[in-house]
Amino acid sequence: MAKKAVASLQTGEGRSYAKVIKMVKSPKNGAYVFEETMVHNDDVKAFLAKK
Repeated sequence: MAKKAVASLQTGEGRSYAKVIKMVKSPKNGAYVFEETMVHNDDVKAFLAKK
């Protein structure tokens, strides 16, 4: 039977972090790029608010 890697993230410290994907306009050519980071749940709104 296969191991479930996702199940290990559901307990302990893994639940207190969220993967945040933010779309940002590139200053070079004006195209949109995606900025992807792991952020603590308390800091998600602050991460999305900053430019």
